[in-house]
Amino acid sequence: MAKRRFDFSELSVDERLQLAEDLWESIADVQDALPLTAAQAAELDRRLAEYDEDRDPGAPWREVLDKIEESGE
Repeated sequence: MAKRRFDFSELSVDERLQLAEDLWESIADVQDALPLTAAQAAELDRRLAEYDEDRDPGAPWREVLDKIEESGE
């Protein structure tokens, strides 16, 4: 398959961002397109085991953001 060069210079930044998002979503829709490496699978297993032991789901993002904003950081 020959490589095609695309000229994106005529697209606005917003259009290019949308194109990148659309491309990524089209890849993500194909489950086997990006298989996990052994290291990634091991890390996910480790995190799941840690969660199973702790069962602490954390805090909602809004609550965390509010605390950060209150502390002035």
